[in-house]
Amino acid sequence: MSTILVVDDEAGVRDLLCDALRIAGYEPEAASDGAEAMKLWKSREFDLCIVDINMPTMDGFEFIETLRNQGGATPVLLLSARDSATDVARGLRIGADDYVRKPFSLEELLLRVAAILRRTSGPAEEDLAYHCGALTMNIDRHEVLYGAEVIEMSATEFRLLEILMARKNRLLTREQLLNEVWDIDFDSETSVLDTYISYLRKKVHRDGFAPIVTVRGVGFKLVDSANSQ
Repeated sequence: MSTILVVDDEAGVRDLLCDALRIAGYEPEAASDGAEAMKLWKSREFDLCIVDINMPTMDGFEFIETLRNQGGATPVLLLSARDSATDVARGLRIGADDYVRKPFSLEELLLRVAAILRRTSGPAEEDLAYHCGALTMNIDRHEVLYGAEVIEMSATEFRLLEILMARKNRLLTREQLLNEVWDIDFDSETSVLDTYISYLRKKVHRDGFAPIVTVRGVGFKLVDSANSQ
């Protein structure tokens, strides 16, 4: 069972994360700031740390820097406020392995936790991959295949398709997609979502296979061939 250290100064967030991780089969332990987390990290081994940036006493940046300076290779998933893109970049530069923006979807967070643990637990573990008809998306390899053919994608196209694939057969609103891909927390007049949906359709719709469906006035969903009618 993978052990995960959850570090956040908000008790409600700590409890929520620990409950979700426990239900998902992990063994979580919580700390309210970086200083407390360092004491726990020195006392036992953890497979992953989930760390908030903004905390008293020792914030997330200080925790990562201290961890890495002491030779710690434990992977770190950073929790970041929605408007802190520069903070995220800094965190990745000093040794964070990935990040999730607050407020976050538990489903997305658990997927990222699983992906990090797969990458760091050795070659015996399989890569995290999604499937839809002939379409395969390997997250760890950052690769999209239609059958055996590699489909080249930009980072934004990959991120949009990843969200659709991870929630196959579920409707995603325009607001959800704009927020999760472009950090736009309202449905503005921008046409960027429609533009990238069009890009994806040109690349993955072929041979009668058309998995990206528009739900007029609401959003989009990705369906497998059995549900595409």
